[in-house]
Amino acid sequence: MTQRLQLHTRALSRRSFLITVCATGIAVAFGGLLQDASGASMAPAVEGGYRPNAWLTIAADGTLTIMSPASEMGQGIMTTLPLLIAEDMDADWHKVRVVQAPSDAEKYGNPGFYGVQLTGGSESTRGYYGMLRLVGAQTRKIILASAADMLNVPVSELTTVPNRVVHARSGRSLDYGEVAAVGTLPDPLPQATDADLKPSDQWRYIGKLTIPRVDIPSKVDGTAIFGIDVQLPDMLYGAVLRAPVQGEQPETINDTEARTVPGITHIVPLPYGVGIIGETVEATRQAKDLLDVTWTTSSRIRNYNSDRLLEAYRSVGRDLAQTGVSAATEADAQAAISKAATVIEVDYMSDHVHHATMEPMNATALVMGDTVEVWAPTQGPTGTQGFAAEVAGTTPDKVKVNTTLLGGGFGRKAEADFIIDAVSLAKAVQGRPVKVIWSREDDVRHGKYRPLEAQHVQVGLDADGNIVGWRHRIVADSIFARTMPQLFESEGGHDSVVTEGAHFNYAVPAHQIEYIRQDNGLDIGFWFAVGVGYTRFGIECVIDEIATAKGVDPVALRLELLKDQPRARKVVETVAQMAEWDRQRDGRALGVAYSDAFGSHCAEIAEVSLDRETGEIRVHTVWCAVDPGIAVQPRNIEALMITGITGGASHALFEQINIVDGEVQESNFDTYRVMRMSEAPDIQVTVIPTPENPIGGIGQVGLPPIGPAIANAVARLTGGVRLRHYPFLPERVLKALNA
Repeated sequence: MTQRLQLHTRALSRRSFLITVCATGIAVAFGGLLQDASGASMAPAVEGGYRPNAWLTIAADGTLTIMSPASEMGQGIMTTLPLLIAEDMDADWHKVRVVQAPSDAEKYGNPGFYGVQLTGGSESTRGYYGMLRLVGAQTRKIILASAADMLNVPVSELTTVPNRVVHARSGRSLDYGEVAAVGTLPDPLPQATDADLKPSDQWRYIGKLTIPRVDIPSKVDGTAIFGIDVQLPDMLYGAVLRAPVQGEQPETINDTEARTVPGITHIVPLPYGVGIIGETVEATRQAKDLLDVTWTTSSRIRNYNSDRLLEAYRSVGRDLAQTGVSAATEADAQAAISKAATVIEVDYMSDHVHHATMEPMNATALVMGDTVEVWAPTQGPTGTQGFAAEVAGTTPDKVKVNTTLLGGGFGRKAEADFIIDAVSLAKAVQGRPVKVIWSREDDVRHGKYRPLEAQHVQVGLDADGNIVGWRHRIVADSIFARTMPQLFESEGGHDSVVTEGAHFNYAVPAHQIEYIRQDNGLDIGFWFAVGVGYTRFGIECVIDEIATAKGVDPVALRLELLKDQPRARKVVETVAQMAEWDRQRDGRALGVAYSDAFGSHCAEIAEVSLDRETGEIRVHTVWCAVDPGIAVQPRNIEALMITGITGGASHALFEQINIVDGEVQESNFDTYRVMRMSEAPDIQVTVIPTPENPIGGIGQVGLPPIGPAIANAVARLTGGVRLRHYPFLPERVLKALNA
């Protein structure tokens, strides 16, 4: 059964927002915070001694403490995952307290993500969903067994309502707290199977609009602890001066002036820079600026010029004699294209982009002998254990990771460089914790950017304009070659995250995807939706180019190509209805795009205008229809779609990292341009749950379609002017208009 949930986000001016807050209280502005504050909440530690499994404890007062294994970085996962356990154990959500799970992959690793604790790839809910629901069902069976022993009745005569075991025949019942206080765990523990899970028509929490997020109250009142907020007794602060070019090392260090700064305790040479330790953040930054360092000049990155390389990548994509690794092959696309009546052959390109998290990189570490403790806003506790152990000369089992809230992640905080900083400096002062906070300039200049990338797409059409073959060549460096070299090697040099999204569900008889790696040495990384963010740019714009060549409507063409994909068709049809696709606009145009990435179906339409004098594009409204399969938290899905659409529009219009002779040219938000609040579009979201289908990822789903939707709208507005290079800077738009 398909259920549509119409969720509309109205743009508020700052004045309207303040009036709303002052007149009715902050609860209204934040979606009913005060009204729902009695729901589940965050807690710093576990309460209670009745522990059916590693995921849950129950206190005598009925309080339920549930572990959350994934990193909370604004995506609401600290509510979603515990909610799954609460559903099938029949918990009273108001009595739930959520605790961040410790670093222990054996207990809390994601079965859908190589069994490690790593948050990313829109894999958290998908990966943990089945397991955590079974944890909930097993917990319920354990409670029932304990209660049966206490009441001296057969388990088969017992049932549950939220937080209470009921024996209907005798009229007796036990609160879960009473079971925890007196009951004993059965031996052996009963196991649960899929047959023990609640059917969807009995769900109390999954799919309901009224479940508030547990992390919001503390973020509103200021008590939330992010990595940057960590304070420990006797703590020192650290900063690291890095080479302006990746891969260089300090050759000579003159720290005479730096040591004169009051409060500086240590200057620590590092293989990749110079560390400064002191009593205050201000002292370490002042001393850092006073360091006089001569750097080596042997790094191959000194030859890295992003503009020049991108043109070289485009040439490689066009040169069909340069073969790469096959990412997917369905029939003989090349042969089909060679016999086509018409061939569309185009290039799409994307610049480097930076994560620009509001909370810059930071970590706190304490090294005592062969033991290490880390406090960090990390997406990867398991990886943090490994890297910290390597730096400290110990083993991962002797590293404890305390994962804080993250002020944004987007893949950047899955990296370990900021962890290595903190552990390296803490090792130098054994016994005292050291907190390292990167400056915004450090954060921007030393990022792990999304790959520079060029795509060459060839599509063959028959005499009626139907697709006979599609060849897609993706030219970029590899992320996995650095981060997961064994996986990269086992896949024959194919980087599946770089080419992610190139495989689509459009009905195409012959389809070929190739990856041509360009190894230029720069560390590149996972960025919000990674490969899907640019592969869908190329694909969805080419679909519109085919529609133009065929003389058909872009929405109609997508529906034709998705004729055997009912969920896909539904989101495309829905978003077209939402936007009134056929209605003409004065001075504005609509563009559409679709994506089936991460196991969810999403279609978006953007309404844009264009200043032909300046080349500036304005996105006024975005409509979005999304089918995530099982919608655990529909309101949160709406929020995540808004996040993806806003971030996607920002990167499509403004964001770029330029590298000249190995040095990053941007340094802060004055040079790394992001979308401002005044530029954000009105966004309307319709969630279409289909609980009979598998659960899809959602965190990154909103980003891929928005860029091509904007480009397609500009093409319709201008009579066919195509924007094929992210970002759509005004000068690039003007160049396209004048071409």
